[in-house]
Amino acid sequence: MATTKTKVLVADDQEVIANTLVVILKQAGFEARAVYSGETAIETAQSFQPDVLISDVFMTGITGIEAAIQVRLMLPSCQVLLVSGQSLTAEVVPGEFDVFRKPIDPSDLLGRLCNGTFVDSHESRQNDREIRI
Repeated sequence: MATTKTKVLVADDQEVIANTLVVILKQAGFEARAVYSGETAIETAQSFQPDVLISDVFMTGITGIEAAIQVRLMLPSCQVLLVSGQSLTAEVVPGEFDVFRKPIDPSDLLGRLCNGTFVDSHESRQNDREIRI
């Protein structure tokens, strides 16, 4: 029986961060691709059909939030993890998306992906909860 790898699209305008996450994800058995803008994330999602989008929140042009909303419209089952180095990011992100602080801890990220513990889009996020990824 063939097993399908979970597809993860990583979007970050800091190429070193996106590329490093892709290497970590591939080593852990995920199928992963890096893109470096919100625009490219939306375009790539159409053909790549990711199960998970990991995106930096603040990118030039289309932000990670805007890209996540567009990807979710195309692929309603796609899970979204937004990451940011800004401490007040959770206040500007819709409650259907998890927000994690940079720097990203690879073991926490892999644990989250392997366990599938994402914010349920039908539940509100607890504003006082911070998870470091």
